[in-house]
Amino acid sequence: MTPRRVVITGIGLTSPIGNSLDDVSKALRAGKSGVRVMADWANVDGLATRIGAPCDADLSILPKKQTRTMGRVALLSTWATQKAIESAGLTQAQLSNPRTGLAYGSTSGSMPAFQQFSERLLHNNTTSGIPSSCYLKLMSHTAPANLAAYFAIHGRVLTTCSACVSSSQAIGYGYEAIRYGLQDTMLVGGAEEIHVANAAVFDIMFATSRRYNDAPERSPRPFDKDRDGLVTGEGAATLILESLEHAQARGAHIWAEIVGFGTNCDGAHLTAPDLGGMTRVMRLSLDDAGLTPDRIDYVNAHATSTDIGDVTESRAIEEVLGCQVPVSSTKGFTGHTLGACGAIETLFCVAMLRDGFLAHGLNLDVPDPACAPLDYVMGGPRKASPEIVMNNNFAFAGLNTSLILRKV
Repeated sequence: MTPRRVVITGIGLTSPIGNSLDDVSKALRAGKSGVRVMADWANVDGLATRIGAPCDADLSILPKKQTRTMGRVALLSTWATQKAIESAGLTQAQLSNPRTGLAYGSTSGSMPAFQQFSERLLHNNTTSGIPSSCYLKLMSHTAPANLAAYFAIHGRVLTTCSACVSSSQAIGYGYEAIRYGLQDTMLVGGAEEIHVANAAVFDIMFATSRRYNDAPERSPRPFDKDRDGLVTGEGAATLILESLEHAQARGAHIWAEIVGFGTNCDGAHLTAPDLGGMTRVMRLSLDDAGLTPDRIDYVNAHATSTDIGDVTESRAIEEVLGCQVPVSSTKGFTGHTLGACGAIETLFCVAMLRDGFLAHGLNLDVPDPACAPLDYVMGGPRKASPEIVMNNNFAFAGLNTSLILRKV
């Protein structure tokens, strides 16, 4: 069959800088940081970082009876997915149609549930007091599993637990399921809840920001010469994908079109970024889209504000796309939302396509001379009319993704 065109017809998100596309568009243009001091983290002995980027979605609106098996990560995903479904105008009958599927991810299950389980079983040597719903909250696929039950999804369900490319792989796999005729509609995205354990993981590896604990709005600093590490954040983003024909037949509003996707593995090192893997994945997405490098109007870089990561990524962009394409990382606004970042940043790209601007790199004052001499968007948003944008994400174990969106 001829590959089908895939469009975005519904969007829902909660992020450190807003809970709607309008909110985040305004925040990106205003230079609003979502990073703040996490007071409770001062109680953890040895933890050097004190800053994070939480979101503030009102999860109390979700019915308690239907969310008893959900920790915060699943609640955030449900909140964002409900907004996306409302945005797309899908009915329950459409959601339960076997031609509607789900692809969703996070880096892990809910940390408080894992903490509760391990403390009672391992520290207290008892199962007494562990609720039966505990595992359902801590299991690695808790977000997609709970979404499938909550929204009565009968089509294929793909669970992507792949660190920082969890949600971008989910988008890509949903795109491929529709493109090649396996489904007509896919609910895709990812979520992450903020927890001191997430910060500690990176802190132990000396990868977190520590210098700006008293000035949280000044960190992270992707590509900047004074960056000192990443800031962990939280949020969730859900996109409703449909084939173009399916969307047109029901008169759906189209936000943007996904035209290219690539994913691969470095196959080299568990933590060190690989220039070859990054360049190959961007070329995969370009080939999938049938585009030459000069057609890309903007790159939303993964750039987490780590030393080697930012340098390697900048050089990969230079090798594939040259130095003229505008580049920024929106993690300066939100911190690193881990498993949710690919979906959240994809919707940031949708905002830029819709509203005619390029988000600047917040806190990017002086680019690191070790980074490639790219056209970094600095000093404030850039007025522009982007038509085709690329969103890249990279994860531990050398997992790479590249998505290309086109304005419709």
